[in-house]
Amino acid sequence: MGECKLDHSHEDVLKKLAEQAPHLSELRVSQFKKQLNGELSQERLNELFHLLKKYDLASPEERQEREKQMDHLFG
Repeated sequence: MGECKLDHSHEDVLKKLAEQAPHLSELRVSQFKKQLNGELSQERLNELFHLLKKYDLASPEERQEREKQMDHLFG
C-alpha cells in the first residue's frame, strides 16, 4: 500500500468497512467494528482505512498481506 497524506475520519473508515464487508469474513468485520467502538488515534484510523481500501480489487497475494497486517492490529 502506498503512502497517503490524507487523514481519514472515523466516519470514512465506517463507510469503507460497509463497502468492503461483503468481501471480508464475518470475524474480520466484527474485529473492525470492535476497533471502531474505541478511541483511535489518527494513525490507527488511517491504517484501518488503507487496509480496507480497494480490498475487493486486491490480488490474492495483496489480500494475504493485508490479512497478516489485520492479524497484527487486532491481536
